Amino acid sequence: MIDYDPAKNPHKGNRGLKRVWLATGHSLQGLWFALREESAFRQELVLAILMTPWAFAYPFTPTERLILVGSLLLVLMIELVNSGIEAAIDRISFEAHSLSKRAKDYGSAAVLISLLFCGSVWATLFYPVFFN
Repeated sequence: MIDYDPAKNPHKGNRGLKRVWLATGHSLQGLWFALREESAFRQELVLAILMTPWAFAYPFTPTERLILVGSLLLVLMIELVNSGIEAAIDRISFEAHSLSKRAKDYGSAAVLISLLFCGSVWATLFYPVFFN
């Protein structure tokens, strides 16, 4: 077993506002990479941008609006995590391996579940708007 000591990690030395500043920069870089390199993220982002106004154009409660928009954001978050898993696997090796496939498939399944959840939230809240 390998012992991990955070004090010996050269990337863990920043504290306070400097850490927040650097973390924000890394987060923005991650978003930039996703926009530039991940077509699925771009497609889901366009969908979220197009759908968000619908949450405010109809008479929903603030909580319902939060759930509608939150379900869209959840899809984007899970897609980013999936992209991170795929990047880590690809960094290790491009060689086909059953564990690499499994890790990528788990990430893909998480995206699918988030999309199904998002669709069910939107269908549930919009059904009465259009059919009652």
